[in-house]
Amino acid sequence: MIRLVASDFHSFYRPLKCELRVYLRHNGEKEDLPSPYDDVLRRLGERHERAHLNAFPKFVDLSSGTREEREQRTRDEVTKKAPVIYQSSLKATTTLNGTECIVLGDPDFLIYGQGGYIIRDSKISRRITEKDHPEILRQLELYGWLYEQNLGAPPMRLEVHSGTGEIVEVPYDGGGRGLELLQQILRAKQMNTEPYTPVGWTKCSGCGFYGRCWPRAERNRDVALVSGVDQGLAIALHTRGAKTVDELLAQFDETRLAAFQRPWGKGTQRVGKRASSILRMAQSMASGDETVLQNPGVPEHPNYVMFDLEGLPPQLDELEKIYLWGLQVYGQEPTPYLAATADFGTEGDREGWEEFLAKAKTIFNQYGDLPFVHWHHYERDHLDKYVQRFGDRDGVAARVRQNLLDLLPITQQSIALPLPSYSLKVIEQYVGFKRKMDEYGGQWAMAKYIEATETQDAKQRDNIMERILAYNREDLEATWAVLNWLKGKRS
Repeated sequence: MIRLVASDFHSFYRPLKCELRVYLRHNGEKEDLPSPYDDVLRRLGERHERAHLNAFPKFVDLSSGTREEREQRTRDEVTKKAPVIYQSSLKATTTLNGTECIVLGDPDFLIYGQGGYIIRDSKISRRITEKDHPEILRQLELYGWLYEQNLGAPPMRLEVHSGTGEIVEVPYDGGGRGLELLQQILRAKQMNTEPYTPVGWTKCSGCGFYGRCWPRAERNRDVALVSGVDQGLAIALHTRGAKTVDELLAQFDETRLAAFQRPWGKGTQRVGKRASSILRMAQSMASGDETVLQNPGVPEHPNYVMFDLEGLPPQLDELEKIYLWGLQVYGQEPTPYLAATADFGTEGDREGWEEFLAKAKTIFNQYGDLPFVHWHHYERDHLDKYVQRFGDRDGVAARVRQNLLDLLPITQQSIALPLPSYSLKVIEQYVGFKRKMDEYGGQWAMAKYIEATETQDAKQRDNIMERILAYNREDLEATWAVLNWLKGKRS
């Protein structure tokens, strides 16, 4: 019988929803090695779970032994009403899609109270919601169903010990939603041939199969590589027979593509005005040449501030902490690299913010108003968050925000590029910028920063921070290179 496990939900949803990932793992396809960031998440998760375990004065540990032994010991300890059972093992058989299946799950904790057991899992995620982590909710719901199948009664409650330390209750629906999703997962596992799932830069960059799927999509000139073709549209075009960039151009002109219906929510929606942009991008990819659509809207100024932040996401820091505010003036009167960093103490977040404001104020005092150049909305969004968090006593943050210049929309609106993404890391290579560092990237920097927070060795911490600062400095250099490339473009 085919095996379905609670961790299949994570395979399906993370980093973004993908049934191909389920299929590939089921068929034993080799994955890329875990990144430093993956290793950090695993280590933090294990430590978070162990700390919660140690909060119980007495528990039965079932983490060792064969699966069959653990399943039997789980039944025995539940019969004996053990106060806390750690790493229990549950199994049930059921029929899904007409197929008899074995369903397996290993809850972190079974906690006895009021005549029954609470099922609790420990997760470092800080937002246990349907929007942020549906896989966690489905996993708990499935544990509840497995418990009921084994013991003849539903659990007392389903709970998550979240990354904030909060105990979050998950409503139990009898396992309905979890089993429904397992039917979809089962269909993916049962496929005789590989399912088509569109690639996507954000979707694929954190996946263990990136090294397999992305080069294949490039060799096939997959339509999903065209900037502006989202996942739903890629699937609809693929179904229509427009599987490649060349087939898209052969089958559609602007009128036909604008009228084309693609999935949207529970219904469909016309491609509409996006059709012209999509076709321009496809034509650029087909020819391998860029097309300047309009003069880039970069204001002329003798000097520009390159501006880039490094921060922790909500699953690692409740406040989405910015630990590095990078600044450097380029142009006729350049400055050295300027960086405001959050200290590792309890007031480090505030101190980093105030240091950034002080450095920005110094720049304004020397240069007056000048563009603060960044890529995408991360810098703007976190300026607003930090004003709400700590205030803007002298109005420096408001002045920075007024002078922000986001190069991403300028690039998208002015140049059709033969590239699958308008990510800075992709475009900087296209314009010829070469980094000196072998290891870099936002996730790499987060992993190294967490390593710095955990070490007690001051010299090692300083060395780590120097590497992060060097990476951020190269981000600023890359932004400056792209800015100069844009300024040289004319329609």
